[in-house]
Amino acid sequence: MPVTVIVGGQFGSEGKGKVAHFFARAMGASVAIRVGGPNSGHTVISEKGPIIFKQLPTAAILSDVICVLPAGSYLSPAILFEEMRLANLAPSHLLIDPNAVVITHDNLEEEKNSKLGSAIGSTLSGTGAAVSARINRLGNVRLAREDESLKPFVRPVTPFLRERLNKNERIIVEGTQGFGLSVLHAQDYPFATSRDTTAAGFVAEAGLSPLDVDDIILVIRAFPIRVAGNSGPLPNEFSWKELTTESGSNSPIIEYTSVTKNMRRVARFDPEIVRQAIMYNRPTRIVLNHLDYIDVKNTAFQNYTPETFSLLRHFEEEIGCRIAYAGFSSDHLISIQDCMKLA
Repeated sequence: MPVTVIVGGQFGSEGKGKVAHFFARAMGASVAIRVGGPNSGHTVISEKGPIIFKQLPTAAILSDVICVLPAGSYLSPAILFEEMRLANLAPSHLLIDPNAVVITHDNLEEEKNSKLGSAIGSTLSGTGAAVSARINRLGNVRLAREDESLKPFVRPVTPFLRERLNKNERIIVEGTQGFGLSVLHAQDYPFATSRDTTAAGFVAEAGLSPLDVDDIILVIRAFPIRVAGNSGPLPNEFSWKELTTESGSNSPIIEYTSVTKNMRRVARFDPEIVRQAIMYNRPTRIVLNHLDYIDVKNTAFQNYTPETFSLLRHFEEEIGCRIAYAGFSSDHLISIQDCMKLA
């Protein structure tokens, strides 16, 4: 079946939002699914400029795509409605599963009063508390079907998805965070998120079968990051100032998290976490982002430096797989095959 799953191969912020939007458009997807909660932001460039989505899939800005928030979603209605406004998303283009969970004030307070922020660098969005409440099964969870503000959008999504798949229409599942943060498989547990962040986990949250998937896209970045604070080990960590100098940039290169606005930690490429992500997810394609961080001359593929081509091949040797697409910190993305033609 025509289902594409977008997965992060490191510790998040690999550029999954850009990649999900790119392939939704390129493959003519009719449906885009966003799983997880508002504890991660995905950026896409619209006609109005950059938009950070914490709830909607980045394909929400494409007028012919239906957006689905499945049972494995954790929702803040206020954030969702603001994103609908920013994306100019028609109400008829949004479906929410009745079993999706609404993040309550109690969930937010529980995380605010916990030690998660200082202990593991949590964004304190209430997502983890909502996941915990769901698992505890004590009846203190608010489901989407019980929220009056969401009722116009609520219907079982799996029958709808099955109808689309039976018509051979492409569906994009936009995963959140990165493999290195999986609560099941992270080598650095408890420095993890509250959910599984593998392709299999995302497919389950979406209400689909593994047999539906024919395409898994693993997104990685040339310089992996972790969120600010005590967020866990980050091999080969160095400073943004060092990165800026080595890239040849005349202006500072620095990143802040899209949710908490804190400065991210950054490191040199580590093949080990990517090899693990490949082993667990078995991707059909790999996208490598942020190549302009290697050398600011790499702002367009027409003037790609030979050193960058060499480094790309070195990365491939280290991870044991070919890289199919490459991109920058901007919204630009191109296949390596086309890149070779331009060189």
